[in-house]
Amino acid sequence: MLYSLLFSCCEHLYAFFNRLKLSPLSLVSLLQRFPATMVIPPPERAARITQFLKPYLLRMHFSNKYVSAQVIHTPTATVACSASSQEKLLRPNMESTRDVAAAAKIGKLLGERLLQKGIPAVSIHMKREQKYHGKVKAVIDNVREAGVKLL
Repeated sequence: MLYSLLFSCCEHLYAFFNRLKLSPLSLVSLLQRFPATMVIPPPERAARITQFLKPYLLRMHFSNKYVSAQVIHTPTATVACSASSQEKLLRPNMESTRDVAAAAKIGKLLGERLLQKGIPAVSIHMKREQKYHGKVKAVIDNVREAGVKLL
């Protein structure tokens, strides 16, 4: 049974290669040329659209254990800067990794890292359920106090 299943799979692959006018060896050479760790680039946007995008976006995430915030460069869809209460160097200095005080420390640290990287202004992206209160307010206020302008 297993042999017949394997044989039918091979037949289907052979038919597929014939339809594409490829030999199985050419597929192997293609796979060797392009490694599996290839990074997929972000989609190209029209110049008119990127003109109106705010380049840096502050996103915050609060789990039951940790607080994390990251700034995303929207044209390239990469993380420009991030801070989290999961970082090993921060954990000994914090009493708790999930409360408002931890969110304030993360905001201050993120603001300092943004200024070191030369990012003077960011816009804020809040999820629908997030309100400007508690941990969200602590992160945003401390980023502002660090000297980063909020758009």
